[in-house]
Amino acid sequence: MKQITIKIPDNKYSFFLELVKNLGLTVKEETLEGSQEVLNGLEQGFMEVKLIQEGKTKGTPLKEFLDEL
Repeated sequence: MKQITIKIPDNKYSFFLELVKNLGLTVKEETLEGSQEVLNGLEQGFMEVKLIQEGKTKGTPLKEFLDEL
């Protein structure tokens, strides 16, 4: 058995699923939710860096950050 990964535009997704099921193939649905969480975390981090650079908030000294690890 072989496996492929296909990225489907949202507006074609239901049509594609119906087509695949009519062909008798199996579908394992996956989402990019985990990726979205990572992107949200990075965006939040960049916003915090910007605030620190603008002097609107205070950052954590490197030594203190490393000691927490």
